[in-house]
Amino acid sequence: MTPVIALVGRPNVGKSTLFNRFTRTRDALVADWSGLTRDRKYGDGKLEDRPFIVIDTGGVSGFEEGLDAAMAEQSFAAIEEADAVLFLVDGITGLTGADEFLADHLRKTNKPITVVVNKTDGRDPDVATADFFELGLGQPVAIAASQNRGVRSLLEDVLEQFPAPEEIIDPLQDDSIRLAIIGRPNVGKSTLVNRMLGEDRVVVYDHPGTTMDSIYIPYERHGKAYTLIDTAGVRRRKNITEAVEKFSIVKTLQAIQDANVVVIVVDAQVGLVDQDMHMLGFALESGRALVIAINKWDGLSEDQKETVKVAIDRRLPFLDWADIHFISAKHGTNVGHLYESVEEAYEGARSKWSTNHLTTLMQGVVEMHQPPMIGGRRIKLRYAHQGGSNPPIVVIHGNQVGKLPGSYKRYLENAFRKALGVRGTPIRFEFKTSENPYDDIAKGRRSTKPKGRKGR
Repeated sequence: MTPVIALVGRPNVGKSTLFNRFTRTRDALVADWSGLTRDRKYGDGKLEDRPFIVIDTGGVSGFEEGLDAAMAEQSFAAIEEADAVLFLVDGITGLTGADEFLADHLRKTNKPITVVVNKTDGRDPDVATADFFELGLGQPVAIAASQNRGVRSLLEDVLEQFPAPEEIIDPLQDDSIRLAIIGRPNVGKSTLVNRMLGEDRVVVYDHPGTTMDSIYIPYERHGKAYTLIDTAGVRRRKNITEAVEKFSIVKTLQAIQDANVVVIVVDAQVGLVDQDMHMLGFALESGRALVIAINKWDGLSEDQKETVKVAIDRRLPFLDWADIHFISAKHGTNVGHLYESVEEAYEGARSKWSTNHLTTLMQGVVEMHQPPMIGGRRIKLRYAHQGGSNPPIVVIHGNQVGKLPGSYKRYLENAFRKALGVRGTPIRFEFKTSENPYDDIAKGRRSTKPKGRKGR
């Protein structure tokens, strides 16, 4: 499974800044104000070919009451979820009683712990880490998260504790389509699993949170191999109270990363809510092919159905490449059509195109609409090739591509998707500057050319 890394420490030691470095996003709110992170936040990270999940937490001082006490409980829950813990401390403030309190708790967890001394910008690392040896948690590591100093080597050291992807023995069929069913509790995921399998393989009760772990079910349909992953429902974190349910979020995120295609189930009677959007966001960050199932459709009036459709169009314009099915898992309405979209999305995610095909396509797209002028020079796109699959990655080389505006990038993405006929999967684009090999020669010639004298 994908390793899970928890970031813990007292307030305002830089956990959210490090979270953003690990995930290469600005998803965690960062400011010089203690206690901003009141809850756990989950992020998707990748170091070269090694994926991981990181959990950002609120601070723990040991003297919490009320809301702060609840925030501390979130931190302790994150420790239980994690495979490794990064214990952040402040290199400027030095060792505090809150650090010692948290260290006492961490010693009892039997988890790999790394003491990370943050805010060591411009300071001698040996001096900054000296106080923290007495915590008895091993060699402290000095970093400066705000400057991104020491962050990569820290992450490399943490991930070395876990098997590399090629070392992991996969218990599932390599040639099967891995299909993860995700969604909030009580939206009908287990009912949908049973309907898709044609038998009661998963226990179903009319009570949210019945499934507490991910269940992997290999099977065949019409001669094709599948592995269906039924996950625990992801409810709003503030409503998670049972200890066993606290593990369900991580299991769901790991299942998303383990899947080829994700089917997100939405309750039509409730509509799209923020938690649905968070799950969609994580699936997209992971690059997974996607199918959307709006369940309990039979129970709506025509006016209600129209309202739901309008809301989907308004909130999901960026997912116009994903198929949406309006189903009833309980009665089986339209469930069979999900397989058509799953197979199309799977094939799309594994698409392969030649460099010649992509370059010719790019030239045609550019001819229809030229890139803009930057500083009196037009941005030139020279050639394109495929950089990977699942999801498909298209790499475009050219001059000044780093200055391409977002609107033109979206134009390219939409034009490529339409021309390639790919549905059900995101297509990622990378832009690389191709240096002119004759630039250095030209510069050399200019520098050796004798300069004329002025004033004659």
